[in-house]
Amino acid sequence: MTTLDPKIADRLKRNADGLVCAVAQQRGTGEVLMVAWMNDEALALTLSTKRATYYSRSRDTLWVKGETSGHTQQVHEVRLDCDGDTLLLIVDQKGPACHTGTKTCFDNTPL
Repeated sequence: MTTLDPKIADRLKRNADGLVCAVAQQRGTGEVLMVAWMNDEALALTLSTKRATYYSRSRDTLWVKGETSGHTQQVHEVRLDCDGDTLLLIVDQKGPACHTGTKTCFDNTPL
């Protein structure tokens, strides 16, 4: 198990399940690709490996983006918002970001 630096951990405001919202944004274009969740271990792994690692609430386990699909996210920067409850990952996305095969999870028609 990878441990998160206590200086970073102290800045996070987690939900009741110990998770923080994470927004993935394409480096260079600013396009929002997807939203997922991270626990402390997922964030620690992301920071140490520079590969986006998230926490799957439905499977109750960590998952590395693209580990099975090949649609990886190389992380260039991680930022914490002013409230400490949302992370922004600046990434280079390889292939589609959405599990449906679309470029982003926000390709649907506006509401």
